[in-house]
Amino acid sequence: MNAALEMRGISKSFPGIRALADVDLVARAGEVHAIVGENGAGKSTLMKILAGVYQPDEGSISLNGERTRIAGPIDARKRGIGMVYQELNLVPDLTVAENIMLGSTPARLGFVRRRALTEAATSVLEAFDARIDPGAVLGSLTVSQQQIVEIAKAYAQRPSIIVLDEPTSSLSEHEAQALFHIVRRMRADGIAIIYISHRLREVLDLADQVTVLRDGRQIETRAAEGLTAGEMIRLMVGRDLTDIFPKREVPIGETVLEVDGLTRPGAFADVSLRVRAGEIVGLAGLVGAGRTEVARAVFGLDRAQSGEVRVDGAPVAARTPAQGVAAGIAYVPEDRKRDGIVPSASIKDNIALPVLGGLSTAGWISRGRERTMARTQVETLGVSPPVIERAVDTLSGGNQQKVVIAKWLAARPRVLILDEPTRGVDVGAKADIHEIIGELAAAGTAILLISSELPEVLAVSDRIYVLHEGRVSAELDRSEADEAAVMHAATGEAVRA
Repeated sequence: MNAALEMRGISKSFPGIRALADVDLVARAGEVHAIVGENGAGKSTLMKILAGVYQPDEGSISLNGERTRIAGPIDARKRGIGMVYQELNLVPDLTVAENIMLGSTPARLGFVRRRALTEAATSVLEAFDARIDPGAVLGSLTVSQQQIVEIAKAYAQRPSIIVLDEPTSSLSEHEAQALFHIVRRMRADGIAIIYISHRLREVLDLADQVTVLRDGRQIETRAAEGLTAGEMIRLMVGRDLTDIFPKREVPIGETVLEVDGLTRPGAFADVSLRVRAGEIVGLAGLVGAGRTEVARAVFGLDRAQSGEVRVDGAPVAARTPAQGVAAGIAYVPEDRKRDGIVPSASIKDNIALPVLGGLSTAGWISRGRERTMARTQVETLGVSPPVIERAVDTLSGGNQQKVVIAKWLAARPRVLILDEPTRGVDVGAKADIHEIIGELAAAGTAILLISSELPEVLAVSDRIYVLHEGRVSAELDRSEADEAAVMHAATGEAVRA
């Protein structure tokens, strides 16, 4: 088979991050080439280079044997590259036919040729054996039907290469089987298909070739035949833990946080977990597994439909963050710039936000108490520079994160939920933050830690709950947890076993 695509020696760096290093990818006509790897392995960066969103720092791209430069997304599309991202890129108020033919709508003298539009869309849907009304408004369809329309839109452009990024992440097993039929149909048509998925069983069912990425590097490319999910997991996670995440042994006390049967349809279902005083419990899972959604519901940012949350045995009706704070729960969000800080405000003002009531008398804030409290937190957490009047957006990422943590520590929570606490910070700041986490656990705080970095979860957690598609798929003690065991549960392999 001919190589529809050859990417050779692709490297890409961002400030402080080596995203890709000397990666090769060859996709052949009439073949499904799967790319697998942990979160942050470089899959998305590689595909954004193919789509023209990024330009590589080094390396070359050839299409059908001809070396080329992809100037941007429109250029990629003109060159026969179709992209189907995990997040649907459709217009809900338009019809199915209008969505499928977006960008290539048949027209004459500025007027849309409605009959030609419908016929063209119908032809694509029939090629997929998809029973979807081309005249239906897209927003009236199910998620699985919209996913098929998204792929049909890419297929309508007559591409030679189609990239499918987590196409089944929102689909049930039955719905996924309909999608697999479409993938096999496109392969039979001679299209080169690049398939990205965390669901290893479907990779083994569909793929002809598999490339494993880890930490921005190509670990191995081999035929899918004879490959097992266990082998893929070992290739994906083959890293050693480092001293960046030291584990501090502390006494474990009584249960502080209890979550029973927490459910929010479409996000997570029947989630139950326990966190004890002084215990660090990891919440692991792949992107889209529901980790952040569970944390937000426990804190009160989002409302669960059913289930119960208790702190120290007392039921918590956390329908707002204020109610969560009043119950003794604090939440450090994954996106600190959007949800964790007021960037233009001072360190002092940010730290004081959750405790303004305690700093006030008859509605007047005591500035002296506010400054004393802020200085104490800055000194305790080692915020640098320790200037409490300084705007937070002038600090480094690691020090901004320390301010977010300081803000909640001032509220003296019984439960601290940390969502990606070391994302986007340098190695030194990671070590500092984990030292702080260890000190908090030693002081008896119950800590729920969410991280996409498996070495982080494994190194500091006393126990780990693993989520797969919104449900708890495993509970692992520290003694039995390793990267392979977590990945088995995160990809659903443990559930099936």
